[in-house]
Amino acid sequence: MVKCLTTTICLLAVTGLVSTGFAAEAKGSTGEELFKKHCAACHPNGSNTVNPKKPLSRMEREANGVKTAKDVIRKMRNPGQGMTKFDKKTVPEKDAKAIADYVLETFK
Repeated sequence: MVKCLTTTICLLAVTGLVSTGFAAEAKGSTGEELFKKHCAACHPNGSNTVNPKKPLSRMEREANGVKTAKDVIRKMRNPGQGMTKFDKKTVPEKDAKAIADYVLETFK
């Protein structure tokens, strides 16, 4: 009886831990959190420490052909000289989209 009760408690504890992990993973990170993690070091407040002539402001982005979320993601995947390349393994598509949306909404 005690063994059965102990096993049940252990299973419930493991199930709780696993489901908590899945819930945290499913929630994911916001575009802002992901931007801070992957981009803010070189683009603090939307500037550009590597190439100051190419900040993330709307006017400058659009002048450089970056107008949509797809354009932002394309730049992340195949950047110009000096920018870190973020492949799908480093920044999955869902996260890249969240970052792109954040950039478009934040840096006007």
